[in-house]
Amino acid sequence: MTAQILSSELANLVQESKRKHTDLRNAAEKSLDELKGLRSTSEAQIAADLSQRPNFVTPFLIACGTKNAKFTGIAVVCLQRLVVSRALPRSRLREVLEAFREATSAGLDVQLKILQALPSLLQNYADDLKSDFLAAALNICTILQASKNGIVNNTAAATLQQLVVAVFDKVVTEDKIALEVPTVGEAPSEDGNVQLRAAALDAYRVFNDLCLLTESQKPQFLKSAGMPQTFGLELIESVLTNHSEIFLTHPEQAHILRTRVMPFIINSLSEKLNFAVTVRIGRILYTLLRRHLGILQSEGEMALGLLTHMLDHDTALWKRSLCMEILRGIFAEAALIRRIFAMYDAQEGRKAILKNLVAAFVRISTEKPAVIGLGHQSTIPSAGQSSQSDQAMLEASGVPGIISSSVGSNEPVSGISTQWSTMRVPCIDQLDKTDAPTIPESYIYSLTLACISGFSEGLAKFILPLTVPERPRKKAARQSESEAKETDSPNPKEVLERKSSIKKNPVPVNPLSLNRHPLFNEVNICAGIVEECWPAVLATCSTFLYASLDTDYYHGLVRSFQKFTHVAGLLHLATPRDAFLTTLGKAAVPPNVFSATSATTPVPSTPPPEGSSMFSNAKGLLSVESLVSHATTSMTDRVRQGSVDVGQPSLNTRNLLCLRALLNLGIALGPTLGSAWGIILGTLQEADLVLFSSTKSARTPTGQKSDNTSGVDGALLVNFGSEIKAVETAASRLLESTVDFPNVSFLEVVKALCSLFGAEEAVETASGPTSPASPPVGAGRRPSIIHRRIHSINTAPSTQNQEDLFALAKLGDVASINIERLTHYDPEVSGWTLLTKDLIKAACSPNTPSSVRLRGAEILVRLVLDAAAATMALPDETRSVIQLRLLQTLRAALQPLESSERLTSVAIHSTDIDVHKVILEGLKSILEQCGETLISGWEIAFEIIGSVFVKTDEDDERGFKSSTTRSSRLIRSSFSSLQLICSDFLSSLPNSCFIILVDTLYNFCTQDDDLNISLTTVTFFWVLSDFISGRTSSFSLSPDLIQGSDERTLVEMASGEDLTISDAALWMLLLLRLAAVTTDERLELRNSAIQTLLRIFDAYGDQLSSEAWSMCLKSVIFKLLSSIEEQLEITTAPASSIQDKDRVGWNETTVVVLSGITKLLADYLDTLSSHATFGKSWATLLEHYKRLLQFKVLDINTSVFNSIRQILSRGNTAETGKINFDQPAIDLAWGLWSHSLPAVKVDPAEKKFDNQKYLVAFVSALQELYRLVQTDLNATKVRRMLQLLREAIQQASAATYSADIEYLTPLQSQVLESLKIIRTDIEGVPGALIGQVSEFIGLAFEPRDALSSDRPTYVALSKASMILIESLILSHSSDHNIYSSRALTSALTALARPIILKYSFPIVTKSVSPWRQATSSSLEILKAILPILIKAELENEIIRSIWTSIVTIANAITTADCTKAHPTINITSDQAFDISSFLTLRTLITPALGSPIIPDKTRRIYTESLFHTSLIHAPQPSDLPSPGQELLSSLYKPRKGLTFDPPPSPRSKVSYVCYETLLDLVSLHSSSSQEIKLAQAAAPYLILRSGLTLHAYIADQPLRGRMPQPLSQRKELLFILEELVRLRCEPDSIPDAPGVESEGKKHLHRLYPLLVKAVGVAGRDGEVLSWIGKALDEVGMEFGV
Repeated sequence: MTAQILSSELANLVQESKRKHTDLRNAAEKSLDELKGLRSTSEAQIAADLSQRPNFVTPFLIACGTKNAKFTGIAVVCLQRLVVSRALPRSRLREVLEAFREATSAGLDVQLKILQALPSLLQNYADDLKSDFLAAALNICTILQASKNGIVNNTAAATLQQLVVAVFDKVVTEDKIALEVPTVGEAPSEDGNVQLRAAALDAYRVFNDLCLLTESQKPQFLKSAGMPQTFGLELIESVLTNHSEIFLTHPEQAHILRTRVMPFIINSLSEKLNFAVTVRIGRILYTLLRRHLGILQSEGEMALGLLTHMLDHDTALWKRSLCMEILRGIFAEAALIRRIFAMYDAQEGRKAILKNLVAAFVRISTEKPAVIGLGHQSTIPSAGQSSQSDQAMLEASGVPGIISSSVGSNEPVSGISTQWSTMRVPCIDQLDKTDAPTIPESYIYSLTLACISGFSEGLAKFILPLTVPERPRKKAARQSESEAKETDSPNPKEVLERKSSIKKNPVPVNPLSLNRHPLFNEVNICAGIVEECWPAVLATCSTFLYASLDTDYYHGLVRSFQKFTHVAGLLHLATPRDAFLTTLGKAAVPPNVFSATSATTPVPSTPPPEGSSMFSNAKGLLSVESLVSHATTSMTDRVRQGSVDVGQPSLNTRNLLCLRALLNLGIALGPTLGSAWGIILGTLQEADLVLFSSTKSARTPTGQKSDNTSGVDGALLVNFGSEIKAVETAASRLLESTVDFPNVSFLEVVKALCSLFGAEEAVETASGPTSPASPPVGAGRRPSIIHRRIHSINTAPSTQNQEDLFALAKLGDVASINIERLTHYDPEVSGWTLLTKDLIKAACSPNTPSSVRLRGAEILVRLVLDAAAATMALPDETRSVIQLRLLQTLRAALQPLESSERLTSVAIHSTDIDVHKVILEGLKSILEQCGETLISGWEIAFEIIGSVFVKTDEDDERGFKSSTTRSSRLIRSSFSSLQLICSDFLSSLPNSCFIILVDTLYNFCTQDDDLNISLTTVTFFWVLSDFISGRTSSFSLSPDLIQGSDERTLVEMASGEDLTISDAALWMLLLLRLAAVTTDERLELRNSAIQTLLRIFDAYGDQLSSEAWSMCLKSVIFKLLSSIEEQLEITTAPASSIQDKDRVGWNETTVVVLSGITKLLADYLDTLSSHATFGKSWATLLEHYKRLLQFKVLDINTSVFNSIRQILSRGNTAETGKINFDQPAIDLAWGLWSHSLPAVKVDPAEKKFDNQKYLVAFVSALQELYRLVQTDLNATKVRRMLQLLREAIQQASAATYSADIEYLTPLQSQVLESLKIIRTDIEGVPGALIGQVSEFIGLAFEPRDALSSDRPTYVALSKASMILIESLILSHSSDHNIYSSRALTSALTALARPIILKYSFPIVTKSVSPWRQATSSSLEILKAILPILIKAELENEIIRSIWTSIVTIANAITTADCTKAHPTINITSDQAFDISSFLTLRTLITPALGSPIIPDKTRRIYTESLFHTSLIHAPQPSDLPSPGQELLSSLYKPRKGLTFDPPPSPRSKVSYVCYETLLDLVSLHSSSSQEIKLAQAAAPYLILRSGLTLHAYIADQPLRGRMPQPLSQRKELLFILEELVRLRCEPDSIPDAPGVESEGKKHLHRLYPLLVKAVGVAGRDGEVLSWIGKALDEVGMEFGV
């Protein structure tokens, strides 16, 4: 590309110069020829060839000299190209530079091309371009810079800057090969002239001339006429910035800085120069101070002093701002600050430059308080209307209901904010400005804050890494510390292991102790900086802490404050550390806020609960949930009531930010703080109090209305809550960090917390405001705290309570966190003694408020629990010692409360009880956590449990000690521990504790405060008994021991070493104590004791011999029954004054006794019956039962018969084959049961009488008794059984929860089962059973009145009895007795009853209806008995009664009153069932119904029923004969027709079947006498039935006119006519008509008058007329017509 461009441009020159410039043309042609003669290989080769041809550039040089713009443009382009490609011959450089200089007057393009070529020229020909050549090149730039064209001017300036920098780049390169380059000249320096090499000499000359030109002096090296001062300053800055090292290594350059630059800067700053020059001078000064202060010590001192002076108030704002920007940069570099301090402040005779600079910040911060918004508290900056929302945010960030009042809405614009206190571009960077920009008035204060921030940040970044020990050092330090503490530890090896496992955050190293560290001198410098500057930094920060800052600035300020304090603490500089901590604490809780809180805290009527404190959670500082809850509640109250307390200040988010910073400092400096812990914890305590008071006042509205409530937003409260959460986290971490402290440091923390709690007493007794626990005067924190606490003591007791609660809470938290320390070290060394002593004092002191006492007790208990949990994994020996110490601590806490010398009031006694309760709950928790691992201290545990009872020597009437509790509120808490021991830890108890346990159980049983506890304690007698029997296999009871010894002897025996004897004695002692409880007046306790006593006997039943059992029955059980009977006699006596409740209670006790005795006797019947005295014992037992039955108490009777059943069920069983009951014993039982159904007195107090259970028990007893008496059964016993069973059924009340419609009641089921098991092979028994079951069938259908609503329905019983009676009759159908005894008659009569009622029965069942079941059972019975009945030789009366019942059943089957049918009944289905049943029955009874034994009345009833049922349409009353008239007397009488048609019967099919049955009875068969009797009985009803239809047709049809006859009537008429025509009747069934003889059509003769009339009516109905005609034809045939 280069060759082509050159060839093209040369051709242009040749073409353009043909006429006027021959020399140019010739030179161009030669150069073109040379170019063409080159071999076209590569760009680099062409450039190399051209650089060897000096004449090649001649045409370009000539062209530049022609002053022709076109030629010059072409030449400069080509020269620029040659320079870039390094093709320019070095011998022609001077001419080329001259050509460029001559071309500077050309056009814009040429000038720019020249400027473009110069950097490449200096780069590609660096070795040649020096001295004069360099000056020439730089002169070209200065010439072009003077151009009026802005583009050229700026480009020339940039190029000149680039060339100057390139000159210094050559120096850097030259210095690297200094030994290879000879010197070419010299230059002056501080120590005389020095020899310089070429590049260094050029650089010296250039930089010196730049300084001269900047000072408007004539240059020595450059031939420039002049240079703008601002540009010169920019070039100087550029050189200083890009090549600062050259000035440090080249003395000639440093000499220029000292002699020219620094004097010029100092003078310029002293003068009132314009903004542009001053800014550039400031930038140079900043660069020099940052990078060249080491070679400008004196000059730097003057400059820094000048900067300090320029910060004075009378300096222009923009110049002060410029100075502060320079200082901001300086303070941002920690190394520079240290260098300044080391060079000046640390040197004697030098000015304290750094100290003065920082002191200037103090003057700045206080010069205009109004501008920074200085006040009592930091506020959000306000800027008119636009920042009102920020102010509302600050106000809302406090606790709801409290609006901060530091900033009012009418204040002027003030404060420091990023919105108006900063500049987008700092002054020092505004190089394009000639005049000073508008600078915010608060800009300088924001820069001050930035300086402080950089200052603190630099110190922290340097010091903090040095405080982290290296691992080898940490390990060695830890080991040495452990070795130092070995003497204090119970086991040095354990301590070493523990320290290595938990020591995660070791004590920070003091950097001042690192003597061999390479940075030790720097550390000393930092310590000096802190010591010298901390007062000024503290004063400055203190001012701004109370100024109006926005969030970013305030956070930065607090961060700077925190870091400076951190550094002071790490360097162990106690005075500045404590001063900063104190100031930060005051910023967290401003004095005015705390004072207002202390003065206005309301006095509560009762001590505030623990949950009222914002600092009440276990390890956190604040409860965010409770605070937000308070906030929400308070905000709701404000909206509802419209009133808030606007007068009381409170904490806001900034106070909390300072508090968090203070806590973080505590975390970081914890082990090194020493007495300064009082500052941090005291501030934390004050914050807790303020927030606690604020939330209380927020819930107390005032009458003063606030207009600012609308500015409170719920979202802002959430922000406040998040800040609270952050503080809570920091506080939690602060306390958690103590786990890594050495013991000495930890004791400092404990002492500080104890001093917080005990400050009131100390203040009241001390002569001055200080106390031994207060930090030194330098800290200055605790005296003010104590002073305020004195104020709160006098005015607000709740304030004092809250402070004490806080101190206690933190004590507890610290103890929990350091629980391993407290358990592994000696109590005195670890702080256990100090902690527990203060906590016990707080809990038991009568002068302490109740809430504080309770909190102290709770914390003590929590501490003991944590310690117990921490020791569970330790070896037994170590754990035993610690456990004993823990229990002794709890016991020690109770001793002051039990002191007889303790003077208490009602309120103090109440609090004593509450504290006592807390201790008891603590014991329970210890047992829950580590009861299984508890080795020692069980006796102390029982002492604590028994501390609820008042010790007394008085005995009651029974000879046992009475138990009186200190308070009913304590009993449950104490009992919980006892419950745990009895449930889970009996195996852990030493043998000596069991006697104590029995006494303790008795005490809890007999106390009157809590019945439930007494009841539960009774069960523990059983648990203990079970444990005693289970821990030894050789345990047995001797009769002598059972007969008993006195209590003292038993105690001695129970304390023996022989487990067999001691366990037996302990068991007897247990029974004696339990027996004493069975006589208690409380029902539940009495019953429970009885049950437990019996259970114990049951448990030991296998170990008791028959003799022992017999003795137990006699001495315990029968006596127990006798005492019960005596008590029942008292309670049931008519004149008794015992209340119903007590009477019922004794009844219940009786039931309990009977149930227990029954189980015992049943379970051990074999053992009991094997003894010779069993018969006597059995008789005695039944006598007791008989006596109990005489009281007529329902529950007692039930229990008696249940007892009899259960006992009998275990005797004489086939499985064992053993005879437990002999015949006399069985007879005794039968006599008791069969004597009568024991009566029961109805208790008027009971709303509903229910004797079902009692009767079930009575019947169930029969089933077991029957098993024993069945071999000796007779009819008399069966009848007695049936009688009693019937009475049981009849006396039963209705079921309580369900009716006995679908299902049998338990009693009914038992009765039926009893009936089924009775032997029927005994004469008379089947009949008796059938008769009894018949009664059961009829019970459901007895009429019920309103008074019998509580009786059962018996429906289910009736249906079940039907099935049972069917089975009985079928099984005994051949038994003559069931017929002769009229049992069968009773059965049929009972079955006929539900069939007759059918739909009239009011109860509807879901399953089979009673009448259907009765129908089915009747048919099955008749199928079985009719063949036998016909042949049986029975009395006529019996046969008649049986047939009467049969006919009744038959009639009932066909009859039904559908008007009473329930809507859910399917009449069609029932009709089909009845038809099927009737047809079956008709087949069975028709052959025998004509028997002469059966009265005609029975047959007439049967046929009359068929007549009435066969009526499909109801006739008119006049159509039927009146009573006493002949059946057919009214048949032929005419009547008036009807205009309405009666509806057909809903059971018309049954009607047709009944009509067919009449036809069948009258029709001709075998003409036997039986058939004739039946036909004679049926014939009148058949004629009447047929005539009624014809009669109705004759009367009604004429009135219908042409209307057809109703379908049902027409169907009926045709059916009857057809059947009449076909019928051939029995000749003897119908008497002959007068004058007419007939064989089979006599029925038509009787109907002939009606048939004749019907012919006239049926004229239009051919079918009817046809059948009438047929009937008349039949009659005619009889007449011979």
